[in-house]
Amino acid sequence: MLDHISITVTDFERSKQFYRAALGAIGLQLLAEFPAAVTGHTDVAGFGATKSEFWINRGTASQLGVHIAFAVTSREAVDQFYAAALEAGGTDNGAPGIRAHYHPDYYGAFVFDPDGHNIEAVCRQPTSARKQTADEK
Repeated sequence: MLDHISITVTDFERSKQFYRAALGAIGLQLLAEFPAAVTGHTDVAGFGATKSEFWINRGTASQLGVHIAFAVTSREAVDQFYAAALEAGGTDNGAPGIRAHYHPDYYGAFVFDPDGHNIEAVCRQPTSARKQTADEK
């Protein structure tokens, strides 16, 4: 997981529901939410496992265009993220699978969220049939 990332969304409530479903599939949940009256500029919501590491904030379409990759610990979690994201209204941008051009064990899935952000879940763990070399670690 990353320390934190914040993106702007055009429909705050719709995006909040999308991320509850998609990120819930990989063990993350909505942990914090603050209205503009508290932040001083916009509504925000933070998601994470034990602390808010991924934030959405209300904004305009001119502020969009983000790619975020969430690190997960298993290929099954990648598959679960992808299925949950599509069910929650995401659009396919790359089904779960190996992306060997990134790394021999790079197993990822990509979706566009409701605002067109490219969101990914990735597992870099080798399969049990293949062991990492020292150069790959």
